[in-house]
Amino acid sequence: MLGGPRKLDAIKLPPGFSISVFAENVTTARAMAYSPEGIVYAGSNDAGEVYAMPDKNHDGVADTVITILKGLKMPVGVAWHKGDLYISAISRILALRDIDHHLSEPPAPETVYDKLPVETHHGWKFIAFGPDGKLYIPVGAPCNICLSENPLFASIARMDPDGSGLEIVANGVRNSVGFDWDPRDSSLWFTENGRDWMGEDMPSCELNHLTSVGQHFGFPFCHQGDTLDGEFGIGKNCGDYVPPVVKLGAHMAPLGMRFYKGSMFPAKYKGAIFIAEHGSWNRSKPAGYRVSVVFPEPNGSTTEEIFAEGWLTGTSAWGRPVDVMELPDGSLLVSDDAADSIWRITYSTNSH
Repeated sequence: MLGGPRKLDAIKLPPGFSISVFAENVTTARAMAYSPEGIVYAGSNDAGEVYAMPDKNHDGVADTVITILKGLKMPVGVAWHKGDLYISAISRILALRDIDHHLSEPPAPETVYDKLPVETHHGWKFIAFGPDGKLYIPVGAPCNICLSENPLFASIARMDPDGSGLEIVANGVRNSVGFDWDPRDSSLWFTENGRDWMGEDMPSCELNHLTSVGQHFGFPFCHQGDTLDGEFGIGKNCGDYVPPVVKLGAHMAPLGMRFYKGSMFPAKYKGAIFIAEHGSWNRSKPAGYRVSVVFPEPNGSTTEEIFAEGWLTGTSAWGRPVDVMELPDGSLLVSDDAADSIWRITYSTNSH
């Protein structure tokens, strides 16, 4: 571990909020999923493993960390659906059937789909089941900036749970590693990472909103909704593409995002979007390494605040938030692939 609980006192949160350890030694923890039986599942990146973390007494700390799969290629994404755990591994979607009841002796993974692109550049995938019962799968561009002949690149697609019926729902999405559905109307919102090598402060990463299937969000022609690409934007018009709802800042690397539906946090957070900002990798002054929150207003406008920060000190970071996920009690988990941990944020009027 790079940081551990000793550094949690460096995390700044709004008054009344506290952060604690949910699980440690979760190597390169990435996306999370939750089973109604009280089990948190997490994928990983470099570790190639998938983890199960039961909390049978619901005390907000995992009882143990169980490795239920090993030896996979970037099994970043996990999604629980009707008793089964779906896992993304670059070109494949796997399923562990009835996994909740077989943690000590996991079944062999079943291949649901194996025809996704094999490229590893932006090949790791956050996955989730939508309100329509379909599995949503982003396919990042296999490059920093390029135009691929395969329309599946730079898209978000969906398929039936059995792997059939693959279709693209959003085009021109460079790389999304987090999305969720609006509790108000079930529409899809997603984060998107902007391209590199346009400068320290260009272009902005994005929070986007899909309002109809097939919309195009600009990549590689237009960045941040208003800036044509120097190579691929020639002859194009940014007005032809869907602009971001929020410009999140350049090189922030926004990954996991979820709408808050619980009641533990103050009322202002109901319906707000929590976003894990993984942080820049090639900026001279690092940016991100925090959790932000966006408040969608009924009139379509938004406001944004920093919610949790302190993983970055100067130019040194001891942790990198990857995903956020609400537990049934309304607390918020934050996975951290640099500190190999999952943190839990709670609220109490008695704290502080």
